[in-house]
Amino acid sequence: MSRALQSEPIPPSDPLIATSCFDFLLIELVPLAQRITDEIHARDKILKEELDRSLNIHRSIPPPSTTNEVATKGGVSSTGAPSTAAGLDDETREALYFRLNNMGYRVGQGLAERFSTNRPRPVTPLETIKFICKDLWPLLFRKQIDNLKTNHRGIFVLTDVRFQPLSRVSVDRRAGPRAAEELVRRAQVYLVFPAGVIRGALSALGIEAMVQGETTEIPTATFQIKTKGAKA
Repeated sequence: MSRALQSEPIPPSDPLIATSCFDFLLIELVPLAQRITDEIHARDKILKEELDRSLNIHRSIPPPSTTNEVATKGGVSSTGAPSTAAGLDDETREALYFRLNNMGYRVGQGLAERFSTNRPRPVTPLETIKFICKDLWPLLFRKQIDNLKTNHRGIFVLTDVRFQPLSRVSVDRRAGPRAAEELVRRAQVYLVFPAGVIRGALSALGIEAMVQGETTEIPTATFQIKTKGAKA
């Protein structure tokens, strides 16, 4: 190939590539995690049914009369299942959130390790949070965090007034206020992955914390960070 036809190499940080790939990932991430969770639950249900059938075969002979009655103790019924067990919907939602958060955690760890190598390492928790707001957040969402608040006792609140993953959603205003409320409720799941990213980045920089994302109005997103040992 002649030199005239060779194109210049594209820098790895070119936003035309990185941004598009990450946008596609965010669009498909929640449905993908939902499908994986549903498949796992379906498989576990089949295995449980097969196990129950196998146990019923061995229980075909009635036990002695002295063991016919089994008391329920410690919140466990005679079937061995917790009497206050959550329904399948809650269980599926919890598994979905756990999966998305762990995905974000691994991404956040990798990003923090990669982009903090050639710069001074943050010393205090506040410096670490500022690194995420000013340096890490633009890599993912093309803008800095708009507002950072702290009580100086281990609790931080990050606000992105136009959070990129929520900026593309819309609601039919003709459907009334309930449509907007439903949209806000459904948008919560899209904040689990970014919350995991923050948690992973903090972990890579030596800070253990709990991170919770929340939105009360599209497209604003708020992330509350509680570091280990934080005081309200």
